[in-house]
Amino acid sequence: MDYATLDDLIERAGQDEILMVADRDGDGVADPDVVAKAIADAASAIDGYLAVRYRLPLAVVPSQVNGWAVSIARYHLHRDGAPDHVVRDWKAANADLEKVSSGRIRLPLPSGDDPASSKSGDVGITGPEPAFSKDRLEGWL
Repeated sequence: MDYATLDDLIERAGQDEILMVADRDGDGVADPDVVAKAIADAASAIDGYLAVRYRLPLAVVPSQVNGWAVSIARYHLHRDGAPDHVVRDWKAANADLEKVSSGRIRLPLPSGDDPASSKSGDVGITGPEPAFSKDRLEGWL
């Protein structure tokens, strides 16, 4: 699931920066495949952290997740070295995601999407019939 769009990137970074890093063929338009790859890479990284605590895909994408996706995708678009402010945003996003995976930050999700909010304590086990049971061993004991 993608957590950001080209419009989100343009809103944060501006049209000029996005064209500078995503218009690889020089036609004045951000290359859709380049942008899609950066957004997909960001989503994959985010999912790696979120999967520790949340069921994926998320039913609702909180604004923090969108912000992290924009920061990470923007960093990936700067293939020849990102400016310091882009690197800082990328590092901050990864630090926040670490906190999510460790449980120090909780996303504002509906209770059904947050496994931490459903602590029933019930455990279910399914499997084949035991090979050795009291009934099968009757007479041998």
